[in-house]
Amino acid sequence: DEDLAPDELIGEPYRGIRPAPGYPAQPDHTEKATLFRLLDGERNAGVSLTESFAMWPGSSVSGIYLSHPESYYFGVAKVERDQVED
Repeated sequence: DEDLAPDELIGEPYRGIRPAPGYPAQPDHTEKATLFRLLDGERNAGVSLTESFAMWPGSSVSGIYLSHPESYYFGVAKVERDQVED
């Protein structure tokens, strides 16, 4: 039930996290293709992806928005083969 003005959002007082493809919490840009396919981004938002996964129009943004008050960012190091097989 947060109703924040744009200038308030800059200070990030909201609860939750906003990982986005291409940024440190989610560095792989190719994940945008999955988001666009699942959400039919081109039809629903009028935004398309280039071959290099840039969004067009250029002012477009994408991300995953998790508003749970206990959500937090975390890092995952290199995953070894035995972990994948497990």
